[in-house]
Amino acid sequence: MPAYMQSPDVAKRKPVTVPGLRAMKARGEKIVVLTCYDASFAAHMEAAGVDVALVGDSLGNVVQGQTSTVPVTLDQMVYHASLVARGLSATLQVVDLPFMQFRDPATALAASARLMAEGGAAMVKLEGGSEWTCEVIAALASHEVPVCAHLGLTPQSVHKMGGYRMQGKTDDAAARLRAEARAVTDAGAELLVLESIPAALAADITRALPIPTIGIGAGADCDGQVLVCYDMLGITPGRRPKFSKDFLAGRGSIREAIAAYADDVRAGRFPGPDQIAG
Repeated sequence: MPAYMQSPDVAKRKPVTVPGLRAMKARGEKIVVLTCYDASFAAHMEAAGVDVALVGDSLGNVVQGQTSTVPVTLDQMVYHASLVARGLSATLQVVDLPFMQFRDPATALAASARLMAEGGAAMVKLEGGSEWTCEVIAALASHEVPVCAHLGLTPQSVHKMGGYRMQGKTDDAAARLRAEARAVTDAGAELLVLESIPAALAADITRALPIPTIGIGAGADCDGQVLVCYDMLGITPGRRPKFSKDFLAGRGSIREAIAAYADDVRAGRFPGPDQIAG
């Protein structure tokens, strides 16, 4: 990180590591995650004590104005990851593998190599828990590529799902998600995002797994929380997701808003009753 971006507190922080996330789970410490797409936001997140900056393909929605994440390309993800990396020194950077860039192990390995070597990623994230997805996770893990899995509402599958809807509400759907969570863990995933699933189901999965879970619209009992940073700041056009909260309201700066979000996640105040469904 350039010196002009760095605050004195940042210089004192120990870098967040992949093994360190599992240690945080073991200690019962909540993990604070936010999406990030550029160096300036990255510097604010690091100064506010965010543990993980997720360069999400959600940039397709909130930066590019797309109706889904599907159009986002690998080149675009590499570009935005490289920007974020320049704003970080201690915060761990996780980067999404975009649509169809993990369709087979060879493609996923090549894409991950670019995200790590050119984009500065410490971990890559991919969606789904099918048998072939687990084969990809195992291939990446065998090549020392840390993997974050993503289950529940998987935005790259929005057309198949028929919209952005809560998943895992029936007994069969919940059983499938439990099985997929175990499968991605056994395949070698080091972290798991659970999106838009019932809070009780997310809590069950979190208790059952040795790896940390990160919730978004999945209740308060996950090992950490993630929000799209634009939603957290209340600047996303249109209606903000119900599971989000505007942390900028009533505060004087973006950094104060991010720090408030981090404090509320760590204290267990976010998500609160207004953000929890099912």
